[in-house]
Amino acid sequence: MALDSESRWKLVRKLRAKGGEQSRPTEVNIREAQLADLVAVTEIYNYYIANSVVTFDIDSMTNADWESKFHYIQGLGLPFIVAETDSKQIIGFAYVAPWRQKAAYRRTVEDSIYLRPAATGNRVGTRLLKALLEASKAAGVKEIVAVISDKGAESSIALHESFGFTKQGQLGKVGFKFGRWLGVVLMQKSL
Repeated sequence: MALDSESRWKLVRKLRAKGGEQSRPTEVNIREAQLADLVAVTEIYNYYIANSVVTFDIDSMTNADWESKFHYIQGLGLPFIVAETDSKQIIGFAYVAPWRQKAAYRRTVEDSIYLRPAATGNRVGTRLLKALLEASKAAGVKEIVAVISDKGAESSIALHESFGFTKQGQLGKVGFKFGRWLGVVLMQKSL
């Protein structure tokens, strides 16, 4: 029986509560991403493509796709960071990329944060977003925009709100995935 996104997350939470997940990391290091990390980044992101509506991508990405994105972001001097456990496992990543391509938008970026399901609820996303905001400010970013699915991403909205992002609007029915229309919540923070 196929589970919808909400049912999948309920099952994940139930398994965690029963100890059905691997143990939580004791220590997490946030650092700049390296090429070798992109295998884990690809794996984490492809999980969300296949199992959720938090990304509107439909087709899995390859390591080569992520290498290209990584080099593009690095070339712009923007941050791309990872969360690594004390056993050197990548359990999450975050980066910012240009909001739009026109020159006047050059100091405005869009953020992205993804965690392994086992890392959720352990404040890894909080640590990644804090480090991402600091690195973005150091890179000269003035505005950060979060474009968040209006279904199944309530924790992402709450995380962004906790860092002072404010809702600027909502677009309905702009994406179609898993046989249904989805909208996005637009949030913004000035650095």
